[in-house]
Amino acid sequence: MTIGILGAMQEEISPLLEHYKTYETIAFGGNTFYKVSLSNKTLIIACSRIGKVHSSLSAATMILYFGCDKIIFNGVAGGINPSYKIGDLVIGEKLCQHDVDITIFGHPFGYFSDSKIFTQTDETLNELAKEVAKDLNITIHQGTIATGDQFISNKEKKEWIKNEFNADAIEMEGASVAVVCDNLNTPLCVIRAISDNAGDEALISYEEFLEHSAKQSASLVIKMIEKIN
Repeated sequence: MTIGILGAMQEEISPLLEHYKTYETIAFGGNTFYKVSLSNKTLIIACSRIGKVHSSLSAATMILYFGCDKIIFNGVAGGINPSYKIGDLVIGEKLCQHDVDITIFGHPFGYFSDSKIFTQTDETLNELAKEVAKDLNITIHQGTIATGDQFISNKEKKEWIKNEFNADAIEMEGASVAVVCDNLNTPLCVIRAISDNAGDEALISYEEFLEHSAKQSASLVIKMIEKIN
């Protein structure tokens, strides 16, 4: 079995590389992929780079070139749900693209022709993530994640996304990866650690808690990998 693990930034995959220590470095498609050979599975780890286009390219490369059977997207997000605290984890049960706007044609926000607003992730992987979080005594939620090519640090924008999509967290890659995996029939789990509240103080909070939140998310992924057969 081959499992792909993606993070948008180097900080989000560094804890994984530090944990596994031994890996092969492979350059392909303008990116660097790290191949970890375990006794019963192979991992392909990569920093996709920020944004929907980069993350889509990396996810498709993992599936079509490296033959990944499952994808886990690991990293940080801004919290919208007021019950989420910095350091909490959230599983993206479904994801949407909040910056898609063809409303002039009478369609709702987030809608693409011949597509759907929300894309579901894999229930089996999500249940495993919750099980592992319980074992590690990590607070984890399951909800809706909104994706867009914007870092949200504005209270009004945050509230609009929350109300329009009933979103619980915001980031910049998950929904695009979900569309790729859905169309290529590849199970996906999106796990995000809350690094900020996506409001007016988001940048300060994000920079302060990025490393801690990334390590929190990576620790869960490492334990999930041990349990995936």
